[in-house]
Amino acid sequence: MPFEHDALLYAGLDGFLEGVLPFVREGLEAGEPTMVAVAGDRLTALRGALDGEGDGLVLVDMAGMGRNPARIIGRWRDFVAERGGSGPLRGVGEPIWAGRSPDELVECQHHESLINLAFAGARDFRLICPYDVAALPEEVIDAARRSHPALVEGGARGVSAGYAAPAAGLPVDGDLPAPPPSAAAVRFGPEGIGGLRRAVAAQAAEAGLPGGRAEDLMLAVSELATNSVRYGGGGGTLAAWADRGAFVCEIRDAGRLEDPLVGRARPAAGQRSGRGMWLVNEVCDLVQVRSTAAGTVVRLHLSLR
Repeated sequence: MPFEHDALLYAGLDGFLEGVLPFVREGLEAGEPTMVAVAGDRLTALRGALDGEGDGLVLVDMAGMGRNPARIIGRWRDFVAERGGSGPLRGVGEPIWAGRSPDELVECQHHESLINLAFAGARDFRLICPYDVAALPEEVIDAARRSHPALVEGGARGVSAGYAAPAAGLPVDGDLPAPPPSAAAVRFGPEGIGGLRRAVAAQAAEAGLPGGRAEDLMLAVSELATNSVRYGGGGGTLAAWADRGAFVCEIRDAGRLEDPLVGRARPAAGQRSGRGMWLVNEVCDLVQVRSTAAGTVVRLHLSLR
């Protein structure tokens, strides 16, 4: 059976349980390993309802797993690699919930489109993604219809008439809003990465980024700057600023990303390409990537809280 990716449209906690519990229990009764990644009261309710049911059940807090949506595909790939090969698998993943920031919503929607590419050749894996129609804006629900080949609504499953299969480069095309005027841009080249790290560290400390998180930021900046030197025309431009409780840092260069899934899966042993972006996604709270023929921008967000 080819990979199935459904959007489950529900209303409120009762509607969530009515839609998710039968799917999970059906899989457990059939002996199918099942991972559920949801957050908040949905996770609490599922833990209570499924207590003691099924040895093949994995419950994960999506608020941690999907804090940066670019990490989610990698976690599903790990699940498939660890549990697959002997029969069908099931998953429930809810990356979008009320309270996500506008930037997070956009990246979650990119993720939902990209997952169709990531598992295009997979077999015997069924994934449903719940969306609370009572709490989410209509435009978010419309985006779910476009990113999922099938919909489950009112207990009935059908083809999503609005589904748009992602083009290979579409999810990273485009640009991001310009940095604020207070974020002065600094050019760097092969000899300037050390100085770049020191300048960003000073700005992060002034903004109040905790020490451990500042180390994560330095790692991410080093990886991206090195990529710019190697693949982005020999250097790039860095800008950094504080914004709505986060420290934001972006690097622009003249390179072009050809793989929209770069950095979204754990690198294999000995793999060189994609390792830097994977590390960046692992240590940052949100990563935004846009790439066109004119160049690439990677924007990092680390919470100040």
